[in-house]
Order: sequence, then structure tokens, then C-alpha cells
Amino acid sequence: MSVSEIRIVDRDMKILREVERWRVVLSRHVKVLGGFTGQRACERRLKKLVEAGYLEKRKILYGVPNIYGVTMKGFVLLGKKNKTDKVRLEQIVHDIAVLDTAVYFHEVKGVAFEDLVTEKQLHSLDGFGVRRHRPDFVICQNGKKYCVEVELSLKAKSRLEAIIQANFMEYDHQIWVLPDKVCKMYQILVDNRKQYKNISILELKEVQKHGTIHRTA
Repeated sequence: MSVSEIRIVDRDMKILREVERWRVVLSRHVKVLGGFTGQRACERRLKKLVEAGYLEKRKILYGVPNIYGVTMKGFVLLGKKNKTDKVRLEQIVHDIAVLDTAVYFHEVKGVAFEDLVTEKQLHSLDGFGVRRHRPDFVICQNGKKYCVEVELSLKAKSRLEAIIQANFMEYDHQIWVLPDKVCKMYQILVDNRKQYKNISILELKEVQKHGTIHRTA
């Protein structure tokens, strides 16, 4: 076995599956997604997976840690036909916040990652055709569906209210993660909560201060 070859174990498959289904994944996320007890052990395994050609490590944006993605070799191992990963520069900060939020629900609320369906997976289930809005992820527990929307930039009021109404019709509960309580979106959501009773609001800083996601890159 050459230096670049490794024996793939169950944890490696879990890492590859999780990295593939989220848009932007950092090493601190992999630590939680892969169930590592320490960041150093996580970094060592990531290095081996990169060297073996199953993952790629990319420095895309200044000030943002390295981003991990699944390679074609990794896609083949997962039984996927086409590699569809595409990082959008303007979305990186948002996509990191989305996975930070998923980690929050896992570590603080006890939600298993297996109970989360990502936006990428939802669009894949929709198939081809008109691309419709989908939440950043959906929590499926006890026969109920909770959609999670992470919004860091202001949407037009009409657009935001259309999403609120659609989420009310489709999901048992909708959870919105916003930058803070002074942004315009917060007041729009509060006003709409009078009509749509299934709305909850979280501040991003409250989400990101919990757990271990910000102790390492």
C-alpha cells in the first residue's frame, strides 16, 4: 500500500457522505459530523483522505479557512455518477452559517445528522424543471418536519412573506436564523407571526456561541 492509499472505514464513508451533501464544509464541521473527540485526530484523517484523492482541500476566500469537497474518486466510492459540487463565492459566509446552525441543533438540541435533509438533497428530490425555493435544511423528527432558514442579507418583503406562507403550508414549524433582532427581517417575521403561528426566530450569534464550532478553524 502506497503512502497515498488508505483503508476506507465506516467513519470515512460518513465523512464523505456528509461533505457531499452540504455546500461548504470546514474542518471544524467535519470534527462534529465525523464524531471525532479531538480536532487533531480529525485533521490527521482529513489529510489522509486528501492525500488518497477522496477529498480536496481548497483555499477559496481570504479570511475563510480551507474548504473540503468530495473529488471524482470520492463520488465513485459513494456510488454517485456525477460530481455536482460548486462553491459560490457570494454564498460562502451564508453556507458556513448554515452548517454552523446544523451543528448547533445537533450539539445543543440533540438532533441526529441523519434526521437532517439539506437544501442540496431537497433540490435533488425535486428533479429537473423549475427550481423552487427550498429551506437550508429540514429536520424530520417524530413524524414532523421543521424547516430551517438562515438569512444573513435582506430579502424583499414580498419575497420573504411568500416564503413564510409557503413554509407554513408545507412544514409543521419554520425556524429562522437572522443576524440580530434589529434587522428589518426580524420585524417582518414578528409581524407575520401574528398570522402564521409556526414561526420561531434565532439570532446567529446565539447559534454560533454554542458547542465547539468556533474553537478551531
